Amino acid sequence: MAVGLKEFDWTTTISTNLFMLKCVGLWPEAEFYKANIYTCYAIFNAIFIIGGHNLSQLILIYFVYSDLEALANTVFVLTTNIMAAAKMYFFVRNLKMIKQMLAVLSSPEFLPKSGAQLDLVQPSLSLWKLSYTVFSVIVAMNVFLWSIAPCFNEEQRFPFVAWYPFQTNSMLNYCIVYLYQVVCIWVITIANLNMDTMTMALMVYIGTQCDILCDNLKNLCGSSDYFNTQLINCVKHHKKIVNYAKESNNIFNMIILGQFATSTMVLALTMFQLSLVNPLSGIAAIHLNYILGITTEILLYCYYGNEVEVKSNRISYSIYKSDWYQQPVTIRRIILILCERCKRPIKITAINLFALSLSTFMTIIRSAYSYFALLYNVNNR
Repeated sequence: MAVGLKEFDWTTTISTNLFMLKCVGLWPEAEFYKANIYTCYAIFNAIFIIGGHNLSQLILIYFVYSDLEALANTVFVLTTNIMAAAKMYFFVRNLKMIKQMLAVLSSPEFLPKSGAQLDLVQPSLSLWKLSYTVFSVIVAMNVFLWSIAPCFNEEQRFPFVAWYPFQTNSMLNYCIVYLYQVVCIWVITIANLNMDTMTMALMVYIGTQCDILCDNLKNLCGSSDYFNTQLINCVKHHKKIVNYAKESNNIFNMIILGQFATSTMVLALTMFQLSLVNPLSGIAAIHLNYILGITTEILLYCYYGNEVEVKSNRISYSIYKSDWYQQPVTIRRIILILCERCKRPIKITAINLFALSLSTFMTIIRSAYSYFALLYNVNNR
């Protein structure tokens, strides 16, 4: 069975994710961009689609900054879009490293060693696929509602308020701007969603490696020499998992920090926007779905970060299910050292300011509500 598992491919799980990244210009065939048509396409997306859309909304802030309601209406979507652009920058900057991280998963140490281990990791991979599908449906529904937002509000001519250096009263200009905004928000959203889920996928891979290591430790047995050899392999595996988690964290920690900081503000601004409209209107439905999408995004980040910590905590307990008590003192000392090292769980953090966990999720939600209450009170004075 172990020989048959040598062809197991972890990236099969994220094949749709990689395809969508390729569609928006973020996943070239080579390790990095080369002088070809795909690179030109990626540059066009970065400058004219993402940059142009964000710039048109940024300029509008100059004209509405004194009106709190109008400013909130501009900023609460713009913040997410600017964060998406920042994510793309860090993603592209670390693209070579990300591809190398995925390639490392094919190394013998990271592959399942038996059918039982394959069955052990499948629930985590299936859960990620389910999370990806549910999150994609929520986000797609949100973007669709934004695209048809003018149908719910006669005073809203376009899906997003923005400034353009030409008149949009003529039918031709109106159609061009409308189509441009719809294309922009779909491209930005697809990129944003798939970068987020790529980060979560790496967390899932770290968690599944912890599962495999736990299974290997539980099944340590046999003669002292054989036990010692397998134990040393487990120690090496653990070291590689820790290094893999560290490298993953180094790649995405700025993205995570920015995401959590902006999500708190965006949630507050969206709840404030929701308080200003008829709760039974179509605009209210758009805001509610947007809140659901942002909350789901934060929850998935925190859940999968929490899973990494929980699974890494199990490593030190797994070895006690092996035949360690039948081994000589020298081997028990190695076990003791491994257990002491495993008392420091693997954590996914935002530049070591805070760890991704369910408690962090609750903190963000409480903070967002506090900011919303402040905005609501200021506006009512």
